[in-house]
Amino acid sequence: MTQTLETPVTSGTATTAGARAHAREQHGKTADTMRHVPAASAPSHLLAGAPDGVIPTWAESLAFGRYTTMALARGTRIRLTDTAGDACVHALLYRAGNLHERLNIADTVKVPWQAYPGAGHPLLSEAGRLMATIVEDTSSRHDALTGATTLTGNTAKYGAGTAHSASPAARELLTLGALKNGLGTRDVAPSLAFFKGITVDPAGSITFTGSAGPGAAVELLLQMDAVLVLANTAHPLDPRPDFTGTAVDIVAWHAPRDLGELEAGRLTGPLAPEHLQALRNTDHDLTARNAR
Repeated sequence: MTQTLETPVTSGTATTAGARAHAREQHGKTADTMRHVPAASAPSHLLAGAPDGVIPTWAESLAFGRYTTMALARGTRIRLTDTAGDACVHALLYRAGNLHERLNIADTVKVPWQAYPGAGHPLLSEAGRLMATIVEDTSSRHDALTGATTLTGNTAKYGAGTAHSASPAARELLTLGALKNGLGTRDVAPSLAFFKGITVDPAGSITFTGSAGPGAAVELLLQMDAVLVLANTAHPLDPRPDFTGTAVDIVAWHAPRDLGELEAGRLTGPLAPEHLQALRNTDHDLTARNAR
């Protein structure tokens, strides 16, 4: 019996050989929004927010309507940049290795006596520990009060709200990020939104104040090993009828010396008593764990 082998057709993706050839042609190519691995291979404009000489640990441009997640070490500094001026980044933090401890928005507002997050604001867990601090902020348009968009709300406003729809809700995207870290829907607590602000008048009415414009940036310094989940999607009070927004640039690097600078008051100014106590709660817990 004679076996005849046909020459593979590689001009398209209709065959396995063609699909393989096409896939391999994509190696090394970049897109406007993507995660860069290694982080140091990211375009210079994305790394511009990091200090000269540091080796970035995370570099990504996150498209509007998408989510991302990353586990990062204590002492990591994360810079988010609203490059085009229409991002809205909903953020959750979980303690790496102890995911039951997570960002508590109520305490993050209540304990430091400040409803409007900005430079120097502590991000607290429900255990009274300092998870991170906002150490730089050129936006001043953030929201710790109104939470994330939902499937029901987005469906009513835009016609769809599932994670893979044309108008995904923040809670749906944050849930996917949580699932990728072994968490579930019940672990998706209220989130903190960056780059779209609100104000509250004396009567308690909330007014949407929108964006600070292109180029605004915010930086976080992690006080503990943490898992960060981000969803870049619409704000629940955005008055525009269309689902619209722009990408956010993310770059992170290890800056352990900044932990000491923060505690000494040389990074954001002297820490308020509540902030300092939360920091000490974290350090005490870490010392106790390391002594076991």
